[in-house]
Amino acid sequence: METSSKLPLHICHVHKLSIFINRTHIFFHSIALVFLLYYRASFFFFHDTTKTKATTLAWLLVFVSEILLSFEWLLSQSFRWRPVSRIAFPERLPGDDKLPAVDVFICTADPEKEPTVGVMNTVLSAMAMDYPPDKLHVYLSDDGGAAVTLKGMREARRFAKWWLPFCRRYGIKCRAPEAYFSTEEEDADFGGSEFIQDREDIKEKYEVFKKRVREKATVGDTRSRLGRDHPAVIELRVSGVISNSPYILGLDCDMHCHDPSSARQAMCFHLDPKISPSLALVQFPQKFHNISNNDIYDSQLRSVFSLLWQGYDGVGGPCVSGTGYYIKRLSLCSNSIHEDGDPMKLRQSYGPSNEFIKSLHQNNKPDMLIHRKNALLNEAQLLASCAFENGTEWGEEVGFMYGSVVEDYFTGFRLHCKGWISVYCNPPRPQFLGSGTTNLDDFLVQGTRWTSGLVDVAISKFCPLIYGPLKTHTFVQSMCYAELALFPILYFLPLWCFATIPQLCLLNGIPLYPEVSNSYFIVFSFVFLSSISKHLYEVLSTGFTFRHWINEQRIWMMKSVTSHLYGSVDAFMKKIGMREASFFPTNKVDDVDQLKRYNMGVFDFQTSILFLAPMAALVILNMASFAVGISRVIFSGELDKFFIQVFIPFYVILMNYPIVEGMLIRKDRGRIPPSVTLLSAIVSLIFYFLGSIIFM
Repeated sequence: METSSKLPLHICHVHKLSIFINRTHIFFHSIALVFLLYYRASFFFFHDTTKTKATTLAWLLVFVSEILLSFEWLLSQSFRWRPVSRIAFPERLPGDDKLPAVDVFICTADPEKEPTVGVMNTVLSAMAMDYPPDKLHVYLSDDGGAAVTLKGMREARRFAKWWLPFCRRYGIKCRAPEAYFSTEEEDADFGGSEFIQDREDIKEKYEVFKKRVREKATVGDTRSRLGRDHPAVIELRVSGVISNSPYILGLDCDMHCHDPSSARQAMCFHLDPKISPSLALVQFPQKFHNISNNDIYDSQLRSVFSLLWQGYDGVGGPCVSGTGYYIKRLSLCSNSIHEDGDPMKLRQSYGPSNEFIKSLHQNNKPDMLIHRKNALLNEAQLLASCAFENGTEWGEEVGFMYGSVVEDYFTGFRLHCKGWISVYCNPPRPQFLGSGTTNLDDFLVQGTRWTSGLVDVAISKFCPLIYGPLKTHTFVQSMCYAELALFPILYFLPLWCFATIPQLCLLNGIPLYPEVSNSYFIVFSFVFLSSISKHLYEVLSTGFTFRHWINEQRIWMMKSVTSHLYGSVDAFMKKIGMREASFFPTNKVDDVDQLKRYNMGVFDFQTSILFLAPMAALVILNMASFAVGISRVIFSGELDKFFIQVFIPFYVILMNYPIVEGMLIRKDRGRIPPSVTLLSAIVSLIFYFLGSIIFM
């Protein structure tokens, strides 16, 4: 498709300075790791009169943990190999008559956790995007099948007759009514009395709209049918015989369109003849409107969307990231970018629907669809059936994809293995805004769910280190996918080890690290300082603060010993058939007290004992070992011998001070309950006695 201008629709900027810094750091840090691992390995090959079975076991456990963390670090450098950023120029696009159509898919699952008013705001914001109305089609997929959602859609359609003209008349940027009416910053561009009157009229209509939706939620059917088949309403593939737009925007129900230009920005990439033939998707970052300045739970995912995805883009493009992506329909329905379109092969792959087969390589033709409306209704019901893809090649792949809770990650991986590429676009104004997690319970549950899905892929035949290297755009891109799939395992095992083994050995007088006077002390110190200083540099260079660095260090430790552990165990249990995959939507309903504590930067420990007990027990164990270590330093003069082993628990306690505070100081409802503290102390004692038996 030709553009109306000879100027490029977008530019890609390679971050040469970042590449130099990253690769220089990789070089020196790698050398230090080699010396560190050599020091650790030499213990097993050289005679030492102090060597015992207990000491050997402790060294072996720490050595394995250091190998795992080193491997994880190596994989993570793939994101830092070639970072790039992109700028789109939507003003250079051809006229509206030449733009392709877009289908918008909004997904919801549970109206009790995802309030209908919020879902309808996302729907309205999508309907109001700055794109030719006849080329924009909005679908809502309700996996729960709740009646209140359908009733809410009818109310949204009614309100849209006033909302859409208002947005277009005054060029409103934020087109989710709830977000728009909650701020007045955009009203600065309009000062006329006519606008003020129109705004007040629309606001009154919106209040009526909310009231009607909430009344239906009160008296209507809010019960969802998660995990069960229910009467078909719509499926994604159904759009293929209704609108059949060549491009699809995927949105979560809580991720409203914050800038109406996202579709045009995405088309700057999809319509570029240099990359369009192989381009599968354009991914925008997830950004959130409810994140506090402190962000104690790292809910905004800074490292992912401000750093890692730029590096992902430089080596072939990021995976599908759950929401905010414009994907080419053809890429979802072809075995590769060289698909020949043989009808028989397509039927074997995608099922018996003739209309759907026809739609795979056909541009949308709304005039024809209107005349065939009745005939297509029955076809749509067939396509919406949960069993439609059973027995097809597509069904086998989709079965694995949706049996996992990270179907977005797996979708991106399969697309890249088929030869497609993707791009990442991060404009100054957020294109989409959603709700981030604002309490510890939701954060850890979400992390457990993601971990389970990622490890599920890691231990399947689609493991990126095995399946991907010869199929993805670059080998480095396969490393990116491998890091995402393996990091839960490569973190929880070493962190559990480093939170217990050096401490237990310190309690029993067993040294595990070189003395301060030993030249290898410099190696261990360099590796530690190199890691944390590089992390701090990345936090500061992406516009965040030292406090964010502390929060990320803390949350990394908390997630590693809880979410990553439970998610990995869950994945292995599913692998051996002990339980089915589960999906729990993150709660979008805010608790007032929890939200208040979050905005104050205070941890809320109202979560499962399965999450609290490990964190508290490990902190108590580190407090005890630090106290014993200090006594050894003061009374026995063993600072030189045990400096690193005293420093490790000190660092753990320092970074996890909110847990200490929650156990010993706080008295509010969000503290760690005394019963959990007592249980954690007992668990710590059990650790101590086991350590005394093993390491004596």
